[in-house]
Amino acid sequence: MFKENIVPEGSAEIMGAYSHGLKVDMGETEMIFVTGQIAQDSNGNVVCEEIEGQTEYVFNQIQNILKEANSSLDDVVKAQIFLTNINDFAKVSPIRNRYFSNSKPVSTLVEVSNLVKKGCNIEIEVIAIKKK
Repeated sequence: MFKENIVPEGSAEIMGAYSHGLKVDMGETEMIFVTGQIAQDSNGNVVCEEIEGQTEYVFNQIQNILKEANSSLDDVVKAQIFLTNINDFAKVSPIRNRYFSNSKPVSTLVEVSNLVKKGCNIEIEVIAIKKK
């Protein structure tokens, strides 16, 4: 088994023992694990206050990581979404549905009390599988 760290240009600085993404060679397929992404730019600033803008930013970050691994959102098989306010579900869901219109991954969405960066109100992590 071969593992490759995925770090797209312009990514936020790693703050610990983790990777933005990890590509795992499984023989005829590759699994791509994307760590939870938040609405924080490469300088550590929260990108905006509105949940819609944060959601769009996070999905774009995920797309960049998947692209670096020669994959896309169409390869996503599992998604986990964490919200600091479950009432934002109605705003996040249409955005989520647009980005996952082809892959329709299994999903979990839960409310959490806080995220690692104050002011970030959504975190999304995904797993993708693609043929080589």
